[in-house]
Amino acid sequence: MTRVAKNKRKVVLGAPDGRITPRAGLHLVAKLDKLLGITATIDDALPSFKQRKRGLMLGGVPVSLAETMLAGGDFLCDLDHQRDDTAGLRLRAVPDVPASTTVIGLGKRFDEQARAHVERANAKLVNGAFSLLPENRRTDLVAERPTIDLDPTDTEVYGRMKEGSAYNYQGQRVYRPHPAVWAEAGWVLAADFGSGRSDPRPQAAALLARALFALPDGLLRPILRADSGFFDAKLARAALSLDCDYAIAVKRTDAVWRAERKIPDGEWQRTKGMDAEVAECDYTPKGWPKGSRTLCRRVKATAAELSSDPRSRRRRTIDPNQLTLLTSGEADYAYAYSFIITNLAGDIVDLEAWFRMRALVEERIKDSKLGLAMRHMPSGFEAVNGMWMWAALLGLNISSWLQALTGHDEENGRAHGKRLRREHLCVAARVTSHAGRIEVHTSPEDHHGLFGEAWRTLDVLIAGMSP
Repeated sequence: MTRVAKNKRKVVLGAPDGRITPRAGLHLVAKLDKLLGITATIDDALPSFKQRKRGLMLGGVPVSLAETMLAGGDFLCDLDHQRDDTAGLRLRAVPDVPASTTVIGLGKRFDEQARAHVERANAKLVNGAFSLLPENRRTDLVAERPTIDLDPTDTEVYGRMKEGSAYNYQGQRVYRPHPAVWAEAGWVLAADFGSGRSDPRPQAAALLARALFALPDGLLRPILRADSGFFDAKLARAALSLDCDYAIAVKRTDAVWRAERKIPDGEWQRTKGMDAEVAECDYTPKGWPKGSRTLCRRVKATAAELSSDPRSRRRRTIDPNQLTLLTSGEADYAYAYSFIITNLAGDIVDLEAWFRMRALVEERIKDSKLGLAMRHMPSGFEAVNGMWMWAALLGLNISSWLQALTGHDEENGRAHGKRLRREHLCVAARVTSHAGRIEVHTSPEDHHGLFGEAWRTLDVLIAGMSP
């Protein structure tokens, strides 16, 4: 009789095991919720969100949405899909995952007042997370001036039935979230929710004030850093009135080009970490605070690098006089220019390099889209989409807090959405009950790896909580 080799044995589909979950890592979010009181803090912010105190209140809905996004959910229907994970529900911060229809119904009540309450609750959570940071991390943040980045981002939607959306300058129908981010910590402090036509400048001073309110006490004088969409003397004056300095990208106007042409060749200096040059130019627009100074950066550009589309951003960054010579073939290259107006003193090379660090915050906002689900807005109701935005931003903060408190963002940097899911959240496990407790059985790799380390670190922090 021929014997079947072990590696040739037939593989069959066995009986289903309802004790297995693919998302055991969401219990790390539940532990963080217990440590910081995320859901309870948001619930306390607006107790009148529902008339009947049954089921989920204000905190449970965005936290459940954030958990769903962190585990890879992209749409409201992913709530329904994850509700089928019977074993995993026991491990979540919000075990009673609402149905998508429930979220839509509750989301219609998520008006400006509700968004304001969630934002104030988020400020308390920021302070709570800061107080629990490892001492070396907290010392580093205290020693460095906090930067508040204002960086609106467009979320494209489709269909005319998206209530409150509008076309932007590129002809896309969009919503426009306006998050304010503490750059050094990578935490969202405050946010507005606008349309493609909404000018961020009129609300910018109020957004900055709310972001500054959310900063922990004991930090150095903050600095506002913003792109040219916030180029406004009123914002600069508001920053000073709030004991905050400013650095804002300048819109390119004829006056700016005239100032750039007057810079002597000998005043250009090499930038740090970039093949470019920087100089200070004699440009102070009317109405800006006394002491404002304008920095100019230039980068070589060839005709091959230019788009033929006259609306392209690259063409707008080149001095019109130089652009004519470049496109006609009379010049081999021209310079693309960027301008920054600031009241900060110091070396222009250092200031330009610091301002360029805005790119890291842009990466954080990008992760709220690709790592979570702010890349689209799932509902036709503006209020529901406003709640979706805050769920994504809350998920971004939960990701940051989880990694900062467990020390997992030090050696390899902070994990973006996909890596965080792979290493911490979408962890397969068998969930059993024994001696009155729930036990989570993972693979040896996860038990002894990053997931297990985070679990044990959070247990230590929870054990140290005051009774």
